[in-house]
Amino acid sequence: MTSEDGKDPIDVEKAVPQLNRALAGQRRSALQYTLVSGSLTGFEYHALAEQLWTFARAELDDLRRLTEKIVVIGGDPTSEVDPFSFDSNPERAVQSLIDAESATIEALQDTIPYTGHTGDSEALEHRLEHMIMRKQEQIDTLARARRRPA
Repeated sequence: MTSEDGKDPIDVEKAVPQLNRALAGQRRSALQYTLVSGSLTGFEYHALAEQLWTFARAELDDLRRLTEKIVVIGGDPTSEVDPFSFDSNPERAVQSLIDAESATIEALQDTIPYTGHTGDSEALEHRLEHMIMRKQEQIDTLARARRRPA
């Protein structure tokens, strides 16, 4: 539906379920980063554990922002959390973070087509893009940590 000024507003009926899909992944991100940051052991993982805790705090900030956006456009935020599990092996735990973040990025990106072209909808789209960018930078950090020197 086009508004009086000819701009497409947010498609709330399609955006809210997609945002809630991303929200469940966002909850997992906050919890999973917290779990892995507190459970990594070994001298070689000490600095990474601190970095993961920084990521967990960023995930919580975006969890709140995403929840606010859902409420503002007229939706009800889900309380679902995408599943994750504990792995004591640091390399598998980091790979699990990469896989989970990649899935959440896709859920965020899949919302963008429904955001419309009005001022408020552009703000939503840019918030999603900012979250995607931040998450991709986190994945890049994790991928570098997994890389073995040549």
